[in-house]
Amino acid sequence: MKLICEGLDLSDAVLKVIKATASKTTNPILEGIKLRASEDTLTLSATDLEISIEKVIPADVKIEGEVVVPGKFFADFIKKLSNEQIELSLTDKNALKIKYTDSEGFIQCMNADEFPEIKELVDPETIVLKRKDLRDLINRTIFSVAIDDARPILKGCLFEISNKTITSVALDGYRLALTKKPLISTTAEFSCIVPARTLAEIAKLVEGNDDDETEVLIQKNYLLVNVNNTKVITRLLDGEFINYKQVIPQSINSVVTINKKQLEFGLERASLLARMDKNNLVKFEIKDKILTMSSASDIGNVTENITIALDGKDIVIAFNARYMSECMRIIEDDFIKINFTSSIAPCTITSTDNDEYLYLILPVRIVS
Repeated sequence: MKLICEGLDLSDAVLKVIKATASKTTNPILEGIKLRASEDTLTLSATDLEISIEKVIPADVKIEGEVVVPGKFFADFIKKLSNEQIELSLTDKNALKIKYTDSEGFIQCMNADEFPEIKELVDPETIVLKRKDLRDLINRTIFSVAIDDARPILKGCLFEISNKTITSVALDGYRLALTKKPLISTTAEFSCIVPARTLAEIAKLVEGNDDDETEVLIQKNYLLVNVNNTKVITRLLDGEFINYKQVIPQSINSVVTINKKQLEFGLERASLLARMDKNNLVKFEIKDKILTMSSASDIGNVTENITIALDGKDIVIAFNARYMSECMRIIEDDFIKINFTSSIAPCTITSTDNDEYLYLILPVRIVS
């Protein structure tokens, strides 16, 4: 194998695929990055058997071939050469020679035949949507996935495809995030559960013109997205997702319409004290046209008053400040609705003019 490529292209590719290498494994090949030189391209691949990432870059290929390099060392080395033109060549002793300007380095490699085959999807179901919609769909729900291993199925987002709409749902037992986006086209109606780790990488890849179309391919237990010559393939989570519709309150006794920015900034100030308390508690007292937000700790207390529109009963309720703040950060509307049933029932946060999103947060019981 022998080729010449631009250091910036190679560095960018390595930084993308390195995310799929295994960090703790008894199989060293899974810590590696496979390089395959063919025709006028260099393809970099990495996998930990759950997620695979492939990136194709242009290259002047002198001799075709393939090899597996140690992932972390190769990434650390190449990112120092982003301004150089790089020549890669494989020696008779299976070492990769990296030549740049008047210098060179050698990396001992692994056999490409031992590298796992990257899954190819045959005759998959396909959905098509705008890049911005895919990115928003992920970013507006992924923050609510579970992070512990108690219920592995909750470490992913549920995708539901129906009526040319895709709905993404994530929950962790304390909160729920739901977002809907229109589809340009779909070949079927179905649902699947996608690991949050994969979705985080896809969201970073969906760059460029927001109106460009992106295909998402699903086949049995796999999902594939190909954006800007970067392919991400993942195993889907297997199991039954929680029936989230049963969690969403059906009756509402109080609806507050509020300026989102005022609520967000007030929460940030109140959270400074709330974070010092083990419960991270912020109390909402809603009466007439005022929402009074308060938090307290051993060093002091904060009270914030915000003008609102209230339709329904007065209510006193408390929340984990972090859950409410994280929700505010990803909402872009000027005004939102907060819907209450009682002081011990979940509240929901929705748009004032459509059903594109819904966020649910469980309250914290207030000790009298």
